[in-house]
Amino acid sequence: MDVRLSPEQVALRDAATQVVDRLGPHAVAALDDGERVAKLDAAVVASGWRDLRTADDDGRPWASGVEVALVAEELARGLADTPYVGPTLAAELRRLAGAPAATGAETVALAPDLGALATGANGGALAIDTQGATAALVLVPAAGGHTVGAVALSGPTAGARRVDLTRSTVILDPGATVTPAGGRVLDDDTVARWTALGLAVTSADLVGTMRGAVDLACGYAKDRRQYGNPIGSFQAVQHLLADAFVAMEGSRSAALHAAWAVDALPPAEALAAAAVAKAYCARAARSVCETAIQVHGGIGNTWECLAHVHLRRALLATDVLGGAGANLGRVLAHHGIGASDGLR
Repeated sequence: MDVRLSPEQVALRDAATQVVDRLGPHAVAALDDGERVAKLDAAVVASGWRDLRTADDDGRPWASGVEVALVAEELARGLADTPYVGPTLAAELRRLAGAPAATGAETVALAPDLGALATGANGGALAIDTQGATAALVLVPAAGGHTVGAVALSGPTAGARRVDLTRSTVILDPGATVTPAGGRVLDDDTVARWTALGLAVTSADLVGTMRGAVDLACGYAKDRRQYGNPIGSFQAVQHLLADAFVAMEGSRSAALHAAWAVDALPPAEALAAAAVAKAYCARAARSVCETAIQVHGGIGNTWECLAHVHLRRALLATDVLGGAGANLGRVLAHHGIGASDGLR
């Protein structure tokens, strides 16, 4: 794996950086600014970033997992409150199934524990990144695997959840009709390939969230003064921030490898690499975001401080397709280590 970014990848990352720096929320109150959110959403739509995994004429994705991850990281760093992960995973699911392009904005629905794609709308399936989406894709059991189906979303309902203040989720109506989306049957390897991308993208999202939290805490440590000195000059604060930075950088390396593996390795190997990354990032993200709150001191526990928005985003991203425990289980299963031998 060549860890260097190509000029095109650097340009893509820089473009995402500019968009989120200009239109992302820079204060908690900005999350309620509908005009700003609409401009951010329009910029993301115009960029085509949600379509990076749509199929070209040969059925291959327009962009690699690395490009998708670069955009995800930058949007998360700036707490972009516009859908990206959900629409990207929906586009990948349609591509893998050979289904026709969507006629409207859509996302994916996950099982109640968020650990896998939902099978139908029953049992409390949860659609993620639902802002502006008209449908959520689910799996439908079929001979030899699963096909792809769509469940209509009528907009925010009583089941809407806002754990993450930058992204909405909706519980599907258990009685909702699942409409076939077309395409071929997905076998286990294909679902594994999709899951690998999902884990890689959510890992990148966690890395970006950590970067934003560290940047926020470092900026505060430079400005906040105690005893006549910036608190960033105190060794205890420096140690906290240094540990957070190391955890974030380690997570970035693991996430980048997972994003590369999505297209470069066989499905089982790609899934294992993505599971390693997600376990690492999930374990680091909560600690890093809580450190950012701690560095802020008392103000870090107030609604007006953006630190809790980073933590909330990290908590939801951690649960999407499983956190540390679930993904360490995937790694053990890949290496043939199971409960029967007493090691799991």
